[in-house]
Amino acid sequence: MVAKALMLQGTGSDVGKSLLVAGLCRLLTRRGLRVRPFKPQNMSNNAAVTADGGEIGRAQALQAQACGVPPSRHMNPVLLKPETDTGAQVVVQGRRQGSCTARAYHALKPTLLPAVLDSFAILAAEADLVLVEGAGSPAERNLRAGDIANMGFALAADLPVLLVADIERGGALAAIVGTIALLDPPERALVTGYLINKFRGDPRLFDGALPILRARTGLACVGVVTWFADARRLPQEDVLGLTAAPRDGTELVRIAVPRLPRIANFDDLDPLAQEPDVTIRLLEPGDALPADTDLVLLPGSKAVLADLAALRAAGWDIDIAAHRRRGGHVLGLCGGYQMLGRTIHDPLGLEGEPATAPGLGLLDVTTVLQPSKTVREMRAFELTSGCAVAGYEIHLGHTTGPDTTRPLLRLETGAHDGAIAADGRVAGCYLHGLFADDAFRHAFLARLHDRAPSGLAYRDGIEATLDRLAEHLAACIDVEALLGAARRPRISR
Repeated sequence: MVAKALMLQGTGSDVGKSLLVAGLCRLLTRRGLRVRPFKPQNMSNNAAVTADGGEIGRAQALQAQACGVPPSRHMNPVLLKPETDTGAQVVVQGRRQGSCTARAYHALKPTLLPAVLDSFAILAAEADLVLVEGAGSPAERNLRAGDIANMGFALAADLPVLLVADIERGGALAAIVGTIALLDPPERALVTGYLINKFRGDPRLFDGALPILRARTGLACVGVVTWFADARRLPQEDVLGLTAAPRDGTELVRIAVPRLPRIANFDDLDPLAQEPDVTIRLLEPGDALPADTDLVLLPGSKAVLADLAALRAAGWDIDIAAHRRRGGHVLGLCGGYQMLGRTIHDPLGLEGEPATAPGLGLLDVTTVLQPSKTVREMRAFELTSGCAVAGYEIHLGHTTGPDTTRPLLRLETGAHDGAIAADGRVAGCYLHGLFADDAFRHAFLARLHDRAPSGLAYRDGIEATLDRLAEHLAACIDVEALLGAARRPRISR
């Protein structure tokens, strides 16, 4: 039997839909339901890898974890990975289809609806409930033609919709009333209620707004979700959530991260940021590299050549070279690893026009970008410490050169990954997620500063946070009303 489904759409971007879906997935899974997350279309450079070599948004991978199931490429059938201000790579059902401009994508997206409905039907066939997350806002009427992310999908599948408004940013009443006013009658008929999210203080203060909203929209409030401070302990999907932790002067290890325009897979930083004696300094253009930096970490990039040019334009190449001369450490992950080499070649113009650019020259390696994309989960051993690590690769390009004879990792396949400079102070590899492994993270940080392991158990912490989030939502939301709003979709496979 096909599962029931319910869709959460926002009155705007960043209203907290992803977190709500993750928490509801854990809450309802704990009640014994088989729950699956689904997001028809996502835009993010923070991707996760599925067991069958597909790519999905990082938020859907977290939501799958909340359900206690492996992530599936069908949980996010259309993923857009921005490469420029006007273009993105298009991933359909986990596979890279190519790149296109924003204008070209508006013509393409109606053709993707069959794949979206197919993926939804696959999930619905194995679940009791599918929680669907919209993208942006259905009130963006200029984007309504061919929509597959919000009401276009809801109409195609005949799904009930809950609106989510963010009261933290202000104007929540206007956002709800305005969104409803901008919907066409068939769309408006799908909306069954609304949620208020990120409320600080006493939620009873919102009681006076309920009759106003009822009179204006005819909708009931399903819950007022108060501020959940521990949300920062969960992986963030959007670069807007990437912020530096405040410093109190007690940190032992100082890590500097240039915030490049197309930074990708930046959840590599999350385990480091949660260490109590580590501070992450996000460098904005115009910021100088602090002289007391222990490690410069260059994370992944969706447009390596463009981000390398941005790094040089900010003067960080000079700062990083000086840091190295002072005896500092440098680590590059994926695109950051490629930047550390002598040269990056893009002979086929995979990132724009065919080009070759000099790298930072801190590793004696050369990278050639190639059309075949490596997307896979992987286990490995870090050769210096002998620690086991687990993560994923997601990159275009192949890196070779003398420094690869000193690899950073031995993969479970028997191959090696990465390179280490002769002095041991510069290294890079393609594996994302290695800092999530506690033993390796503690060993790596001890090389930067004499320190004892903090005791942080990163992955266990995510599980505990999801449990707390579920309990938080159970106290804020009328769960029975939410479940009562769900219904079986109109499609089947």
